[in-house]
Amino acid sequence: MIQWGMLKKPSPHQTELEMVTLDSLVPSDHLLRKIDAVIDFSFIHARVADLYCANNGRPALDPVMMFKALFIGYLFGVRSERQLVREIEVNVAYRWFLQLKLTDKVFDASTLSQNRRRRYHDASVAQDIFDEIVEQAIRHGLVDGKVLYTDSTHLKADANKNKWDREVVAKSRAAYWDDLDLAIEEDRAAHAKKPLKAKERQPVEKETKISRTDPDSGYMVRDGKPKGFFYLDHRT
Repeated sequence: MIQWGMLKKPSPHQTELEMVTLDSLVPSDHLLRKIDAVIDFSFIHARVADLYCANNGRPALDPVMMFKALFIGYLFGVRSERQLVREIEVNVAYRWFLQLKLTDKVFDASTLSQNRRRRYHDASVAQDIFDEIVEQAIRHGLVDGKVLYTDSTHLKADANKNKWDREVVAKSRAAYWDDLDLAIEEDRAAHAKKPLKAKERQPVEKETKISRTDPDSGYMVRDGKPKGFFYLDHRT
């Protein structure tokens, strides 16, 4: 005999008062908890102090909060400051990381973007903050430099691919050859042999296209890639 249970319509609980702490709502293994445990962002205040007025003007958006918000956006792939603010409004882990209470109003997206674009237009500020975070990570043993990953991509140069001159350029391999010779010399010395006679090398010459508008760029010819002048950008 099958007994069917009575179906009850759930009552709304969104307006009920609950006693909770923001800390209890963030999972113990959340990535932002791990970052917060080892990275101290307070150094940002001293780094950007000269960009603020000490005794005049309206209260500014806390620079630590601003950079930590941008850090969240980059870390979790939020590519819009407007969307980032929306995410912070509803994500308790983001609020916890930024030290915002559940009832605190989140800063406006335009405040975030205007500060970033006008006050922090000097790229060295972001670079210094990045460097300090990396150094802290190294001190905590999170980075050891034993394994490095390098990738490269082609960046299109602002150069007309049809305006070029053909030139013969020298491609020097002397440094590499010297390294090879050094290895041979070390081996010969280890076996009590006479050193090799020094050779004067002529660099290899190659005919290539040189852009008239951007001669520092290089002409790329690759299967499946557009022909033209590019730069090679390496990231490690």
